[in-house]
This record gives sequence, structure tokens and C-alpha cells, in this order.
Amino acid sequence: MSYSLWQVIFYVRNFGPCTLVEICKYYEVERPNVTRMVHRLEEQGIVEQIPGKDRREKVIHMTEKGEGIYLACRTEITSLERQAMKGIPEAQQKILFELLPQIRENLNDQGEEIH
Repeated sequence: MSYSLWQVIFYVRNFGPCTLVEICKYYEVERPNVTRMVHRLEEQGIVEQIPGKDRREKVIHMTEKGEGIYLACRTEITSLERQAMKGIPEAQQKILFELLPQIRENLNDQGEEIH
């Protein structure tokens, strides 16, 4: 499973049924990219799209199969995270997790300067 597909699964699982627009805004990704990912996940039976309040809008929700895949992936990711943090004191881990969003923002800003 690719990281981008995992991001969609993660969002739907943790924020509940949602629209393409909500996922796009959260990850700052263009709609066609998210649309393709959702279609791939739909083909695999991981998510379903159901009509929303507005006929033009569809709500994406996790299927039972998707829930099982999420739990299996989450278990593997948690194990990997524990291995990566092995031997690092909790206080230093906390600092790292506080710094990572700033690093991400800096990298995003750098990408915008290049274009």
C-alpha cells in the first residue's frame, strides 16, 4: 500500500465519513489526486462513496474490509514507530514530535519558493 493511499484510509478512519474536499484541504492536495486514490480504494473494497446532502457531493466512508486493513496497517506502523524510537527518552521524543510539524512547514515553504 502506498503512503498516499494510507493517508486517505487514515483520514476516513480517524475523522469519520467525509468528502473529497475535506481530504484535499487536510492534506493540501489537489482534488484529482484524491479522486484517483479514493477510486483505487473503492476498487479494493476499502472505502465506499455514498450520496451526500448535495447530489454533486459524495461521502466517503470505511467498509468493514477497510477497517480490517486499517487495523493491520496500524499495528505494523506502531511496531515500526516503537522500533524507531527505541532508546530515545520520552522527553526527547516529545520534542521531536513538536518539531516535526515545523520541519514539514519549512519544507512546504521551500517547495513554494522553487515554483
